[in-house]
Amino acid sequence: MTKYLYLDGTNGISGDMTVASLLDLGADRNKLDAVLKSLHLDGFDYHISQKTSYSMSGCDFDVHLHHPEHHHEEGYGAHHHHHEHRHLADVYAIIDRGEMTENARALAKKIFLIVAEAESKAHGCPLEEVHFHEVGAVDSIVDIISAAVLFDDLRVDQCIVNGFSEGSGTVVCQHGTLPVPAPAVLNIAEKYGIPLRPSSVKGERVTPTGIAFAAAVRTTDKLPSEYKILKSGIGLGKRDFGQASFLRSLLIEDTADDGQMLVVECNIDDSTGEELGLAMEKLFAAGAHDVHFVPCFMKKNRPAYLLRVITSEACRRQMEDIIFRYTTTIGIRHYKAEFTCMERKMLKVRVAGGEVLVKKCWLGNIVRYNPEYESVKALAESAGLSFREVFDKARRIAEEEENA
Repeated sequence: MTKYLYLDGTNGISGDMTVASLLDLGADRNKLDAVLKSLHLDGFDYHISQKTSYSMSGCDFDVHLHHPEHHHEEGYGAHHHHHEHRHLADVYAIIDRGEMTENARALAKKIFLIVAEAESKAHGCPLEEVHFHEVGAVDSIVDIISAAVLFDDLRVDQCIVNGFSEGSGTVVCQHGTLPVPAPAVLNIAEKYGIPLRPSSVKGERVTPTGIAFAAAVRTTDKLPSEYKILKSGIGLGKRDFGQASFLRSLLIEDTADDGQMLVVECNIDDSTGEELGLAMEKLFAAGAHDVHFVPCFMKKNRPAYLLRVITSEACRRQMEDIIFRYTTTIGIRHYKAEFTCMERKMLKVRVAGGEVLVKKCWLGNIVRYNPEYESVKALAESAGLSFREVFDKARRIAEEEENA
């Protein structure tokens, strides 16, 4: 079954609310602590605690800067003190020295790039000249990297974002008094097609950091027609809007399509190999369960390829959009297909001083242990071992530990 993360935008979104919400969902706090220590960023510490906002209980993620004038609040314009100005390359350098997975690293950079592009457009300057003020502050760097690390740790298949409630009025920031939504928020909402719903609440409920995270991880805007809630997380905000300020996130499983998936396919005879390869990358990145090409012959005996995508109904429109955008096809067919799937769970095993993820799959008395490719590859390279050595050891250790 497909595992989704749903970001409920009823009360807006900010960086620290996102981090707190993912922590409340059960993302690994120890992993986060190790990553933040590896950044070697001086002058901050952070606290994770349970608090309430207007009787709503949830997790609070609070970054403290050691300078007495510094304090942490979510929001564009929450920081009125002086900050060291950083360019995108400076922020990337901080991310690169952190010890995190490559997926988390890529996601953190993607979030910052989304914000940088929005700021570039807002202020009419080239991307490389964008100076990060609020977003470049240490606390916001911590928010974005933390959100990337925790999202990666949850290992979801899809992320649902169907819009956010925004406040009204104005917000004071580095560039003066600006209308809500702030320019960067507006630019991100426009570019990534994220709906904003106006509300009577005064102030900024959607921050650039928050909506940039949502834009970076969103794979669909539709909830399954029927789903089971695995866990919920509440991340509290710092601002007082006269009502509870929080981001609710849900881990859910699609139960409407148990045993059923969608096949989306088309025949292509005039796309290059490079175009087809890129289309496959985009489809997998958007959450396709499987993508493959089958050689075939079309009319006039033209050699061609059948592109076939296995996906869920919730993602059909997105898959079709990618196929139309990145290939030359002008028609796509889709149909439902029954399938039988083994039960599965992820295990972590220690191998050669490192950690490898192993997928355990079973159906009745049939059991398999499959080490994950990227995890094996990373450890093999860092430990100076062959891929096969790490793969075989990880599979053997997982099997022994499960049967002990």
